Amino acid sequence: MHNVVISGTGLYTPANSISNDELVASFNAYVQQFNADNAEAIARGEVEGLSESSTGFIEKASGIKSRFVIDKAGILDPQRMVPRIPERSNEDWGILCEMAVGAAKEALERAGKTVADIDGVIVACSNLQRAYPAVAIEVQAALGIQGWGYDMNVACSSATFGIQAATTAIQTGQARAILMVNPEICTGHLNFRDRDSHFIFGDAATAVIIERADLATSKHQFDVVGTKLLTQFSNNIRNNFGFLNRAAEEGVGARDKLFVQEGRKVFKDVCPMVAELIAAHLAEHQLNVSDVKRFWLHQANLNMNLLIARKLLGRDAEPHEAPVILDTYANTSSAGSVIALHKNQDDLPSGSLGVLSSFGAGYSIGSVILRKR
Repeated sequence: MHNVVISGTGLYTPANSISNDELVASFNAYVQQFNADNAEAIARGEVEGLSESSTGFIEKASGIKSRFVIDKAGILDPQRMVPRIPERSNEDWGILCEMAVGAAKEALERAGKTVADIDGVIVACSNLQRAYPAVAIEVQAALGIQGWGYDMNVACSSATFGIQAATTAIQTGQARAILMVNPEICTGHLNFRDRDSHFIFGDAATAVIIERADLATSKHQFDVVGTKLLTQFSNNIRNNFGFLNRAAEEGVGARDKLFVQEGRKVFKDVCPMVAELIAAHLAEHQLNVSDVKRFWLHQANLNMNLLIARKLLGRDAEPHEAPVILDTYANTSSAGSVIALHKNQDDLPSGSLGVLSSFGAGYSIGSVILRKR
């Protein structure tokens, strides 16, 4: 069994950002037009009038202040409120591939690796733009990697589950090094006309190089001390879009074909589950919560992260102990915890212990204990 390290991380950030003020202006313009168009039906009680959103509401509910997006104009157009992402020829690299390659190149550079050193590619994300061929095989081709690739989806936990899969493959000698990438265009499945969720998501891609410790040369190495996964079925976060939609015309375009959630139920269910899993994982390795210098948590909601950290530490976490990036990136699904790791790792001294954890639909929870070399 080989020892395994994470030796490099990478990040692709779209060029466009939308502030809360911009998003609210677009949403409220839509609400005002809807209420005006349906004024008589609303007065008769036949149609429910819509309520406006506000920057204060968004920041209090989520901690989000802005988000990066692949397309800004389509989202902010009150007549459209959907990103405009043109289809590409089958001969061109797809947009998820393009994002993944951008993040992968930085991860390879930080790891001090070339594509010749990589034996496998895992694309782990919430939403894949097609069923087949696998986006991972496309990324493999675009980078010129020999070996194999496959896609996996465990919603917001995809990155930690991807790290676990890569770690096992390397421990058992199936690969020397694996590129695990998380391209997320979350705005593609977000209902921008839903007041309760129109602000939640942004777009980004992350990449992680996982490799044999004895072959690693990077200055950015973390030993993978252990991984732990948990899933428990729940309908509280769901998206029913899929290939069978065309077989049931009555459901085409329905609200459940985009992201839907019962936010309060998710908060109540998931926070204690995450804290308990991380605590149990540390205990399995004879480690105390107080040994952990940094928690890189999934970036979905600031209040969730504050509560999880408080449950673990028995006190409020200091900003450096559980760094936040969702204020500028919003929820980027599987990419969020890796963005937090990517941007908040270089200051840690050798020997520092950290936990990378993601959680979301499924429910699914992943924990990866890391020790800086």
